[in-house]
Amino acid sequence: MFLFSNFITAVAQLVGILFELYWWAILIRVLLSWVSPDPFNPIVQFLNRITEPVLAPLRRVIPAAGSFDLSPMVVLIGLPILKVFLVSSLLDLARMIR
Repeated sequence: MFLFSNFITAVAQLVGILFELYWWAILIRVLLSWVSPDPFNPIVQFLNRITEPVLAPLRRVIPAAGSFDLSPMVVLIGLPILKVFLVSSLLDLARMIR
């Protein structure tokens, strides 16, 4: 049973890393939006492609404050909360299985 517990622990760590990388991707996208980068730049396109699926639904729900988009701020606050919840739940599950 310890193998399954170790697997769940590894999955929890991987989930934590992915959440952290996604948080940084959104922060970089926000910072880049202030300097108006070339939209055909592959890095900008990649950041838009991976962050837009989360930001687009929030934009429909959260109104913009003038020309200021609040959806990245909501995600930047919500992702760490979701990360702590999911990772700690997975780690608790792994401890219970041992």
